[in-house]
Amino acid sequence: MTTLYLVDDHQIMRDGLRSMLDARGHTVVGESAEPTQALADLLRLRPEVLLLDLNLDGRSGLELQAEVQRRGLPVRTVVLTMSSHPHQVAEALRLGASAYVLKGSPATELMAAIDAAVKGKKYLGADVADLALEAFTEQDADPLSLLSPREQQIILMVVEGESSAAIGKTLHLSPKTVATYRSRLMKKLDVTDVPSLVRLAVHCKLIDADDRSPRSRRRGD
Repeated sequence: MTTLYLVDDHQIMRDGLRSMLDARGHTVVGESAEPTQALADLLRLRPEVLLLDLNLDGRSGLELQAEVQRRGLPVRTVVLTMSSHPHQVAEALRLGASAYVLKGSPATELMAAIDAAVKGKKYLGADVADLALEAFTEQDADPLSLLSPREQQIILMVVEGESSAAIGKTLHLSPKTVATYRSRLMKKLDVTDVPSLVRLAVHCKLIDADDRSPRSRRRGD
């Protein structure tokens, strides 16, 4: 029997997962639709496995995974998501995910992923393995892949012209913390000012040159 915690922003999805997992002898000890509550629950409940969606109503499950890694929580992460972006697969693995499964996969694949995670092994379906390989081979061509999920959120807001105070209010961070993130991401990208950052964002197709609107795939990161 394995104890699990569910993070998905669709109640019907969580209900279905709970029923399926219960039927297979696992125990769901908690669930949430957003990262902040989920982190508090993980600290309190200490499940063996975190079953994590990445697209959480405007936020990213990678935020939670990064915090789990930072705090060294003893929980194995199984990503269960619709997202088939190579970058997200690579980032999830970089942040310590044990498994990555696409929604729509057979239930047997999810069970195999959970079993592998509990045993301390990695699990990627055939399609996901191809996505991960694509991401890792393209990293040199995409400097934005060097950024953490939080840094990717902040670069979008910076190039859209938002101030550190406005970004901090949206992300519930202090302006000083935002400034630290901003300085760190600019150092990673080897740029020294915002105009250079905007040019890089346009070059990497993070935003469009004409209307400076973010590309949709980054909004889901």
